[in-house]
Amino acid sequence: MSILQFKIAVGEMAQGATAPSIPPVWQRELLNARNTPQVTFTHHEFDKVVESKVCASSLHDMACNCFSFGPTQISAIRKKLPHHLHKSSTFEVLTACLWRCHTIAIQLNSEDEVRLIFAINVRNKFNLPIGYYGNGIAVSLALTTAGKLWQNPLEYALELIKSAKNNVTEEYVRSLIDLLVIKGRPFLTMVNSYFVSDITRIRFEALDFGLGKAAFGGPGKIFPGLDPANFYMPMKNSQGEEGIMVPMCLPTLAMERFVKELDSILGDH
Repeated sequence: MSILQFKIAVGEMAQGATAPSIPPVWQRELLNARNTPQVTFTHHEFDKVVESKVCASSLHDMACNCFSFGPTQISAIRKKLPHHLHKSSTFEVLTACLWRCHTIAIQLNSEDEVRLIFAINVRNKFNLPIGYYGNGIAVSLALTTAGKLWQNPLEYALELIKSAKNNVTEEYVRSLIDLLVIKGRPFLTMVNSYFVSDITRIRFEALDFGLGKAAFGGPGKIFPGLDPANFYMPMKNSQGEEGIMVPMCLPTLAMERFVKELDSILGDH
């Protein structure tokens, strides 16, 4: 959101404005750690995990694909869920599907822990002012084993995601901020982790620097094996329907298994 605000301001000034329509707010102290930092939640996204031999693979044999999900594909996934979960959000439904397919594809040991890590906008939880240029994002995590994820139906993954989202309260975020101060900003655990960043609502493609709307808004390049995030980006299909594009890189054989598993869910779609 901060990057978007900055680029909107640049676009306005490129078209003759003398100042941004939304004045920038720098008040980083709004998200300072508490006077006595106190970690009150367990934050497994920072666990130190040793990579198993099963998941260690060559970065020289990677396949990269982009997968498009429009209304038809999302509906096909929903049909695999019990009726009481049909009203789950598109993010929850799609992420449950992709996390499960990804875990099946990389063929971990059944007892290996797997993590789903995703970013959550917390600006509303802290009433951050419009124009705030700092980060207003927390990370949440769903944790299980590879065996439980692939042996259970899709709703198992979905329920884990819903629970992880509900855990992100103001106290959870304060605990996260305090942990970052106490531990010196540790890195997220990427071993056996599926990391999702949903930028479909940020609307980078709406930027205008005086030459018209952007043709694309999102990462310029995905680096195989080096870029941990799986971005959800807005797109339109050939029928003009809005949907989500998900670029993904996996070892070649794992990509083949991923596509096969996804096909079994989507069917003819």
